[in-house]
Amino acid sequence: MKVFIDPPNSMILFDLVERFGHEPLSTMAALQEKIDNIEVDMPPMNLQLEDVVKGLKYAGVEVPSGIRGRLAVWGPMIEEADAAIIIDDPPFSFGCVGCDRSNEMAKYLLRRRGIPALVVRYPADEAEARTMVGQIKGFLEGLK
Repeated sequence: MKVFIDPPNSMILFDLVERFGHEPLSTMAALQEKIDNIEVDMPPMNLQLEDVVKGLKYAGVEVPSGIRGRLAVWGPMIEEADAAIIIDDPPFSFGCVGCDRSNEMAKYLLRRRGIPALVVRYPADEAEARTMVGQIKGFLEGLK
């Protein structure tokens, strides 16, 4: 199954999803396709006109460009996801949590999809980290 991870650039979640036999949908994988594609309209940004249009599908023109840009990458992944794992209240050093509006919009889009989703709180110590990994393992093993 395809599992959207939030924060979408979390290498920890990416690895866990992959280890349990699912396809992680992440920023890294989506951007890798753009980096490998030499036919871009606006190097060095690797943008094409359709990228700008994709962002407008998820956020209006009055929304800051950074939010639209993130949603242009995350939105299509959310649409193809079969499930999601969301880390709640992570520190700024854990994935892309610097733009809270983008993150809130991604969570809204996931809820609106109605797909199975696991929301776990960011751990404060080693015991909570073990519990979190166990919850993620159980969720991923339960996906058919």
